Amino acid sequence: MLTLDKIYHAKFILKQIARKTDLIAAPRLCPGTDLYLKTENLQVTGSFKVRGAYYKISQLTEAERAKGVIACSAGNHAQGVALAATRMGIKSVVCMPDGAPIMKVESTKRLGAEVELVKGTYDDAHDRAVELQQETGMTFIHPYDDELVIAGQGTIGLEILDQLPDVDAVIVPVGGGGLISGVAFAIKSLRPEVKVYGVQAAGAPSMARAFHDHHYETLDRVDTFADGIAVKTPGELTYQMVENYVDDVVTVSEDEIAAAILSLMENQKLVAEGAGATPVAAALFGKLPLAGKKVVCLISGGNIDVNILSRVITRGLVMSGRKANLMIALEDKPGQLTLVSDIISACGANVVSVHHDRSDANMAITSCFLKLGLETRNAAQIEEIKQRLTEAGFELVSERV
Repeated sequence: MLTLDKIYHAKFILKQIARKTDLIAAPRLCPGTDLYLKTENLQVTGSFKVRGAYYKISQLTEAERAKGVIACSAGNHAQGVALAATRMGIKSVVCMPDGAPIMKVESTKRLGAEVELVKGTYDDAHDRAVELQQETGMTFIHPYDDELVIAGQGTIGLEILDQLPDVDAVIVPVGGGGLISGVAFAIKSLRPEVKVYGVQAAGAPSMARAFHDHHYETLDRVDTFADGIAVKTPGELTYQMVENYVDDVVTVSEDEIAAAILSLMENQKLVAEGAGATPVAAALFGKLPLAGKKVVCLISGGNIDVNILSRVITRGLVMSGRKANLMIALEDKPGQLTLVSDIISACGANVVSVHHDRSDANMAITSCFLKLGLETRNAAQIEEIKQRLTEAGFELVSERV
């Protein structure tokens, strides 16, 4: 059974490996809310996962250490297990889904683990890890549904209360539930009046559904670029703890997550992965009652795949009204493009791409489609441009990202 003493013991053990990450004020992110960021993206492995993995492995017997450890992970837990096992001279094997970011796979190998890529999702990697554990007798280090792992993650809750004693609410990303279970248990044990909220990607809402339906369930599929929380089945232990200690679990869309990543980069100079940005997305888009409160968003990790970062930024720009694509039906005659550009210029936007399309079978032979890519200030400016173009007699056919 998890106790506060175990979390305090984990805090003592983790002094030798984990950073006490900074809690920084973020006044520009969410006007009307006194917002702070707990920067676990700046942890030694770029994620909070090292806390739970290291504490669990540190408590193994000599016989268990001799056989080695095995784990399953989409990436962050893998790196935590690899680092902890290597530091203690223990062999480690990690099963990862074959779609895991290359950066996370290579980092896990570099930290000393043997990696086996498994076709499918995290849950398929979990099944393979369990199979290997039964064959080899190695100790399975569960990424979330383990009392000692949860105790390690709970040290973040102790740090938050130490760094901001008068905090009103803490928002935590949720995948399998290990992080929020530890944080919520620590905070509610010491300050039961503090609200603890969970956030999931809308494409992987396993814990959100379980929480609101009041029964444990498994999703048929998950679909989110936030790979760190793309979990079909929450933990059984963590589900019970979320039921007991968490005030609410909400979801955010892919576009909202992308906008949060962009906002963190621009306003705080912080890089967060999809999972790590979900608390900020919940705050930015009004998913929770935070007005006038002192709120901590737990940025759980920063290990985003650089191959998708540019696409995420583009989505974030569109979501925040900073980028727009317009398609206008024009009569194919001199002066039309000049009129359009004059309107856009007068509104203060910048044209970054122009394409004439005369080949569409749905338009008149004497017409063309003008496709424009624009840099804009916000959604209001985009609406102003559309209105001015319409008033000038131009037909807006569609707008596409």
